[in-house]
Amino acid sequence: MIITPIKTHKLTAAGTDIFSVLDKYLPKLSEKTVVAVTSKIVAICEGNVVPVKGTDKDELVAGESDLYLSADENQYGFSITVKNGIFIASAGIDESNGDGNFILWPKDPQASANKIRTHIAKSKGLREIGVIITDSKTTPLRWGVTGVAIAHSGFSALRNYIDEPDVFGRPMHVTKVNVMDGLAGGAVFAMGEGKEQTPIAVMSELENVDFQRRNPTKEELNMLEIGLDEDIYAPILKRVPWKKGRAGKEQRA
Repeated sequence: MIITPIKTHKLTAAGTDIFSVLDKYLPKLSEKTVVAVTSKIVAICEGNVVPVKGTDKDELVAGESDLYLSADENQYGFSITVKNGIFIASAGIDESNGDGNFILWPKDPQASANKIRTHIAKSKGLREIGVIITDSKTTPLRWGVTGVAIAHSGFSALRNYIDEPDVFGRPMHVTKVNVMDGLAGGAVFAMGEGKEQTPIAVMSELENVDFQRRNPTKEELNMLEIGLDEDIYAPILKRVPWKKGRAGKEQRA
C-alpha cells in the first residue's frame, strides 16, 4: 500500500467548495485507488461550523450526539459520545484548525462520501475508485489517536473470514476485517494531526480491497453497526449513565 498525502491551501468556511478543492489538488489517479478526505474539510466546505465565541460546547455536543456522557464524567472535560454508531469523543466536534470555529462532522457523511466518489469517478474517468471520510479517535487504555472512517463508498467495507480455514484448516467463526477503518488508520497517520495542511490522501497498490462500482447499499451500511446489546463490550457500555442526545438516531442504551 502506498499513501500519498496531498497538501492544500488553508481551508476556511467562506466560499469553499469540496469538489473544486479535489479538482485543484488531486493528481491523475489510477483504477483501484482510494481517496481519503478528512471530515474536517468536508464539514468546512458544507459550512457545518459553529463560532466558538458565544457557544456552549456541552449543549452543542448534546445536540450532535445520539448518546452522550456529560463532560464532568471524566477528568479531562470531554464528553464521551455515540454518533452515527461510532464511539467517539465530543460527537467528533473539534476546535483545532478551525479559525475560531467548532467544526462538526459533515451533515450527512455517507451522502457526502457518495457525492465525492461520483464526482471523482466522473472527473477522472474512473470506474473503480473508493472514498473514505476520516476522523481521529481515541482507543480505551491507549494513549494517542488513530484514524476511523465515518463514511465510505466504492468498496466493500468488511472482509468476511467466517467459515474460511485458518493456516491449519480450522474454520474461523467470528473474524471480520474492517477494511474502511484499516485504510483510515493509515491515511490519518500519513495526513497528520497538526499544521501539516494535508487533509487529503491518495491510497494506491491496495491488496485485499474489493472495489465496487457503486455506493454502498443500506443493507451493507447496516451490517457495519453493532447495537449496544450485541456488542462484545456490552457489559461495560450498558452500565454507564448514557443520556439521549438530540441527533435523532436511535440507540439502545
